[in-house]
Amino acid sequence: MRPVCVIGLGLIGGSVLRAAAASGREVLGGTLSTEDAEAAAADGFTVESTVDDALRAAAERDAIVVIAVPLPAVDEVLRRVAVLAPDCLLTDVVSVKTPVRHAVSRLAPATVYIGGHPMAGTSSSGWAASSATLFQSAAWVVTVDDGTPVDAWRTVAELALDLGAHVVPTTASEHDDAVARVSHLPHLLAAVLAAVGADGGPLALALAAGSFGDGTRVAGSSPELVRAMCEGNQAPLREALDEALGRLGAARGSLASTGSLGKTVHSGHDGRRALDGHRAAAPVPIRLDLAAPEALAGLRALGAQGGRIVRLDGDDALGEVPPEPAD
Repeated sequence: MRPVCVIGLGLIGGSVLRAAAASGREVLGGTLSTEDAEAAAADGFTVESTVDDALRAAAERDAIVVIAVPLPAVDEVLRRVAVLAPDCLLTDVVSVKTPVRHAVSRLAPATVYIGGHPMAGTSSSGWAASSATLFQSAAWVVTVDDGTPVDAWRTVAELALDLGAHVVPTTASEHDDAVARVSHLPHLLAAVLAAVGADGGPLALALAAGSFGDGTRVAGSSPELVRAMCEGNQAPLREALDEALGRLGAARGSLASTGSLGKTVHSGHDGRRALDGHRAAAPVPIRLDLAAPEALAGLRALGAQGGRIVRLDGDDALGEVPPEPAD
C-alpha cells in the first residue's frame, strides 16, 4: 500500500492520518498548527517540523499527498507541492472541488490530481476531535473528470475504501452542485435558525428542544471553516439559496393569504421520505471494468444514479446502485 502524507491535521486531516495508519499504511503529516502538530506527535504519529519537510519526505516515499487545509490555504500548499513533491499523486479532502481543480491547474500543473471529499464530520475541530473511525460507512467523493487517469483514480478510491468509506464517483462541478444543496445550504439555514432562536431571548432558549437542537447542530462549527466552505462554492450555493428563498417566500405568502402551510410541509415530508427510502432500499450490485475504454463514463453514470463503489477487485470496481423505482 502506498504511504500517505497528510497536510493539515485538523478534524478531517487528523482522521485521515489515524484511519490510514489503522489500515496498515505508513503515514506522516505536516501542519502549520503547532497545537495540532504537538498533539499528533504526542499520540505517536510522525509529524514533520514543517510542511516543506513533510512534502520532501512524501517525495522520497512516493506517498499519496492529501491536502486537508481550508480552501483559503490551498494555494500556498500547492505552490510547495509544485516545488517539493510534483511527482506525488495528489488528492484532497476540501469541501469544494472545482476551485481546487482550477488551483492545481494553475499552480501545480505537472502533478496528477484526483479530487476527494469525505462526507463526514462533526461540529468540533482540531486534532483532538479526529478519529480513526470517522469515515466508517461514509460517502467519499472521488472525482472523475475528463482526462482523469484511471490508475490514479483507482489508487485514491482504494485509499478511501481502506479508510472505511464507500466511493461516489462524479465530476467536480456535479459534486459542487450537489453539496451546495445537502451541505452548504444546511449550514446557512442552521446559522439563520440559530440566530432567530437566540433573538427570542432566554425564554425561547429555555424552551428549545429536539427540533431546534437538531436543526442548529452544525451552527456550532467553526465560523471560519463554514465561511471558507460556503464562500468557495458561491455560484451553486446562490442557486440553492434562491430555491430555498422561493420556497420560504411561497410559505409566507400562503400563510398570509390562506393560512395553510400544507404545500410546504408536505413537500418537505416527501423530501425526507425520499432520503429515507434511498437509504433503506436494497441496492443492486454492479461491476465496472476499469480497463474498458468507457470506464470513466461508466463511473460518472454510476454516481449520477446515486450509486457507489464498495470494493475494488483487480481491474473491476464492484458497486451498488439504487433499484429502479416501482411503477
